[in-house]
Amino acid sequence: MGTTFVRLHPRNKVLGWIEDRLPWLSFLSAHTSGYYAPKNFNLWYYFGSFALVVLVNQIVTGIFLTMFYKPNAAEAFASVEYIMRDVDWGWLVRYMHSTGASLFFVVVYLHMFRGLMYGSYKKPRELLWIIGMLIFLALMAEAFMGYVLPWGNMSFWGAKVIISLFGAVPVIGDTLVTWIMGDYLPADATLNRFFALHVVALPLVLILLVVLHIGALHEVGSNNPDGIEIKDKKKPDGTPLDGIAFHPYYTVKDLFGTGFFLLLAAFIIFYAPTFGGWFLEHDNFIPANNLATPEHIKPVWYFTPFYAMLRMIPAKLPGVIVMFLGIVLLFFMPWLDRGIVKSVRYRGLGYKIALGLFAISFVMLGAVGAGVTAEKIPEWFGAGADVTTIENAFGRFWLIVYFGFFAFLVFYTWWGKEKTRPVPDRVTTHA
Repeated sequence: MGTTFVRLHPRNKVLGWIEDRLPWLSFLSAHTSGYYAPKNFNLWYYFGSFALVVLVNQIVTGIFLTMFYKPNAAEAFASVEYIMRDVDWGWLVRYMHSTGASLFFVVVYLHMFRGLMYGSYKKPRELLWIIGMLIFLALMAEAFMGYVLPWGNMSFWGAKVIISLFGAVPVIGDTLVTWIMGDYLPADATLNRFFALHVVALPLVLILLVVLHIGALHEVGSNNPDGIEIKDKKKPDGTPLDGIAFHPYYTVKDLFGTGFFLLLAAFIIFYAPTFGGWFLEHDNFIPANNLATPEHIKPVWYFTPFYAMLRMIPAKLPGVIVMFLGIVLLFFMPWLDRGIVKSVRYRGLGYKIALGLFAISFVMLGAVGAGVTAEKIPEWFGAGADVTTIENAFGRFWLIVYFGFFAFLVFYTWWGKEKTRPVPDRVTTHA
């Protein structure tokens, strides 16, 4: 057990009466001061709490935005402009929401990478990892639908391109596309259903999954940079020898880190809310127009690695399969990786190199999907360079590296002999 449940008996009669019937104070205590976490957490362990902070920001700012937004094709864009220009502090709320969406993916991607580094998907945390991946999927759906709602030109064409991917499904593809859109093109019906899903259904799913994620975490206990189970060695009182109470030690630490995180977020919101077109694209400041296609149709930055996977495969259906496979394989990490050591600190050199290349491939595919490489190729290879051929070769190389990571894991940990370093009996601390 990761938590210690002790029934509290408040001196205050009102609180005591409530506690006897609904032990909420005992529950909170069990999951804060009664929850023991490893004492060697490092900076990588901030990102889980940052994700929770951003989730709260998105819910609160989203509630205020829905008070003025109109989910129909004729008024959606104008209602966003009204929020930005005429609603008191509306520009701030909108920028907090749009910046929060990108920061959500920044912290989630780093949180996932930390899990890969320290083996947080291994036994007994397989279900914890799977719930985390379900959060990632729900977050992608939530972000996509939110991206469509401002009804700028990139919102319209992005929705058209992404929804049309379902047309690759054999037999029912075209019917499925029409059913999702509610029309033959993104229009009122699309906005209405995306609005309902974005503000009601998916937030409820996200909150439920986050609660399950935290519950699963507190049941099995937190992993740590050494990959050692702290509950295996306990003090006479039953608490972990290498653990400390989450509250007040890590709550104070997380508040300190959150202060720096909020300062960074504030700097972006006040000085660079569009982040050079990465957080808010320039084409989305133009009303949706089904007769004016943007010069480059591409998704927002956090989808670009998976969009690149789609682009690098010539045929539509195989491309869609490869794109979804790039996400699905992450679900199976607990079973693809049979290495007996959790933490990258003590794993073999092969795994360290493979994980580094995997991270680089994700960034490089993101650059391909965002069109960065296409813009740079003429500078690198000259004005007469064949941009398409070079970009495809570059993208397919990193696509092979991305999927090669999973194949390598199977070979390296199933049939190979990973040369690992000895894992210490107790967690190590570093100056």
